[in-house]
Amino acid sequence: MSLFGLGSRNQKTFRPKKNAPSGSKGAQLKNHIDATLGSGNLREAVRLPPGEDINEWLAVNTVDFFNQVNILYGTLTEFCTASNCPTMTAGPKYEYRWADGVTIKKPIEVSAPKYVEYLMDWIESQLDDEMIFPQKLGAPFPPNFRDVVKTIFKRLFRVFAHIYHEHFQKIVSLKEEAHLNTCFKHFVLFTWEFHLIDKGELAPLQDLVESILQL
Repeated sequence: MSLFGLGSRNQKTFRPKKNAPSGSKGAQLKNHIDATLGSGNLREAVRLPPGEDINEWLAVNTVDFFNQVNILYGTLTEFCTASNCPTMTAGPKYEYRWADGVTIKKPIEVSAPKYVEYLMDWIESQLDDEMIFPQKLGAPFPPNFRDVVKTIFKRLFRVFAHIYHEHFQKIVSLKEEAHLNTCFKHFVLFTWEFHLIDKGELAPLQDLVESILQL
């Protein structure tokens, strides 16, 4: 199945996200991302554009990476099932349990597809909350905005880790490994640039992360 032939995926969980936040300003920053990515220089693409607000930049990129991970995982939904992936793992040493701190306060063990469904629903609720991700130009970001963004990126990393450890051969057979690797490289460089993920969280893909950062 091609990357864009996503008809069989779960329409509820894996739907395209709305456009970048903050109206025309967000659209301008999204255009900047697309232009710099088109140049092929990912290190340049992640840098804060001169004179831009860092929270605006974090917000637009958070939406962008949410969309990217949705599309990537969406190509695997027929293979990443409750029977094939009864727990959310990243290799034999790492297992993730779900808690959102609100409706599920104590971490619970769920299948990988259920974990990703919970995760994407939770991220989407953050993105849709205008008190966290303001849509209006000039509206203030909350004081804890970076903490929210860090939690989103930490959890998005877990989806990458699961894909690499449990589904990489399927990604190869779908001829999507180049796309996955580019998305992950962009993700790692962005989170490193803005110190969004603690090093310990990156352990399941440590070798891959280090090879990206040394390039």
